[in-house]
Amino acid sequence: MDPVARDFRFTDAWQVPAPVDRVAAVLTDLEHYPRWWPQVRAVARLGPDTAWVRCRSALPYTLDLVLDAVSRTPPVVEVALGGDLTGFARFTLTAVDGGTRLDFAQEVLVDGALALASYVGRPVLVWNHRRMMAGCRRGLASALD
Repeated sequence: MDPVARDFRFTDAWQVPAPVDRVAAVLTDLEHYPRWWPQVRAVARLGPDTAWVRCRSALPYTLDLVLDAVSRTPPVVEVALGGDLTGFARFTLTAVDGGTRLDFAQEVLVDGALALASYVGRPVLVWNHRRMMAGCRRGLASALD
């Protein structure tokens, strides 16, 4: 772990009632994230495997990110993150009875103003991320209906 606590690791797991290929198709269609993930405010395609993404959860701070596709093929859907956060976000998709299990993992290092906030407000930043991922869970379920 970073000695100045600028690194964050998140994990989560849940199931959706849709097949793996359909879940992967929604997760790899970054340009349409704002339609179903409320905290993703804007997406612009920068190239075949790269997109600029603006995210804002409950806190009054907008993240500017650059996502580079690492894997778009199930079972692993992964992007490398750059911009306000550096690291990765990964979904591992597993077929289960009645749908797909999603195992989410994210490891990031924060920079800039967010790094300063991580020194004093780490629990608030973790809470903010949980809110963002709750939006993902609800929105993804809705997008798959």
